[in-house]
Amino acid sequence: MGEHASSDLNDLLILDRTRDWTETDALYPFALDELLCRRTGEGGPAVCHLWRHPRAFVMGSRDSRLPGAAAAKRWLESAGYDVVVRNSGGAAVPLDLGVVNLSLVLPQDKVGDFGFRRDFERMYELIREALAGTGRSIEKGEVQGAYCPGDFDLSVGGLKFCGIAQRRQTKACIVQAFVVAEGSGRSRARLVREFYERAAGEETDASKYPQVTEDSMASLAECVGIGLGAAEIFAEEVKRVVRARQTEEGLAAAAAKLRLPQPEEVRELARKMRAHYFNELEV
Repeated sequence: MGEHASSDLNDLLILDRTRDWTETDALYPFALDELLCRRTGEGGPAVCHLWRHPRAFVMGSRDSRLPGAAAAKRWLESAGYDVVVRNSGGAAVPLDLGVVNLSLVLPQDKVGDFGFRRDFERMYELIREALAGTGRSIEKGEVQGAYCPGDFDLSVGGLKFCGIAQRRQTKACIVQAFVVAEGSGRSRARLVREFYERAAGEETDASKYPQVTEDSMASLAECVGIGLGAAEIFAEEVKRVVRARQTEEGLAAAAAKLRLPQPEEVRELARKMRAHYFNELEV
């Protein structure tokens, strides 16, 4: 597809876990991002982390405080979802193997650098270039009725396929995107709408949670016609865009600084995150 990535992404290392589902805890990749971010802030390399999860439902912290959130969590778990609360921004998102998750773990130019819009733009440019070969315009801006709404919703023809959130540390940040690559956008929107109907409980203020409509979302397979295997095709295009900017010298220097967290270290942080963010829900 596109030939050149943003110059801001030149030094990325690729960590592709899109075919690794050995870790069943949906918080594992978020904990891995957190630990990678700490190490990037300590002088480690920038990383592009790609991953998928077979069946999970990720709440935002605001979602978890809705009056009926605990009941909604139990309903989702009865349907086989691993329900978690993420530590980055954003609202509820369902995950399955048709959704490709991207994390850009990036150093900050200086301590206290809060150029969050610039970092959102980095993710937007990466996704836009990965999809350049489709010939479709990738629009940026909030899509009314979509789940996990925000200024950096990405859409085609008014239908959202991607949302972007951030988590910032002192010397590094994580920009996280979910990309609905294949399957039905409508069915996922329906699930999120039903979650909010339960989670809202007695809450009557509609501004407290997204008002999701089924006609707001679409997968890349639906809106750009990537077709069968869209999730794997999209992941490969992202990697191709990143690799187009890498050099042997840059890779060698970045690899020399890379120290991946051990799985048990990641699992332990995931356990702590689950306990912390579910504290109110488990009462």
